[in-house]
Amino acid sequence: MLYPIFIEKEPDSDYGVIVPDIPGCFSAGSTYEDALYMAKDAIEGHFETLAEDGEEIPAGSSLEVYKDQTDYQDGIWALVDVDITPYLGKAQKINVTLPGRLINKIDQAVAEKSLYGNRSNFLAKAAMRELGIE
Repeated sequence: MLYPIFIEKEPDSDYGVIVPDIPGCFSAGSTYEDALYMAKDAIEGHFETLAEDGEEIPAGSSLEVYKDQTDYQDGIWALVDVDITPYLGKAQKINVTLPGRLINKIDQAVAEKSLYGNRSNFLAKAAMRELGIE
């Protein structure tokens, strides 16, 4: 899932990072690239805590939501891609009944696009997209 981050460079200071979709999630880095890396690390750490506490993982918003807000001026916007599946709970095996032709189409999509890896991952990604938690 993509999360917008706002990066500010203060004179004689590091690059400060704010993650507006995740209240209380902040970070910093000595370079722009370091700020991006540290932002992802901060988001993942925040999600670990939320998952341990049984709380929902917040969805990422579009940059359009924040770009014109006065709180976010004189900085740079970026997007950080975070895989939220590790924070959704332990994998569970279930039985699913689907039409044979649909299974064949799923398997064909998995074979054509390595990002899916396997049928289960394909179905999980499709469900997350439909539920708005991708």
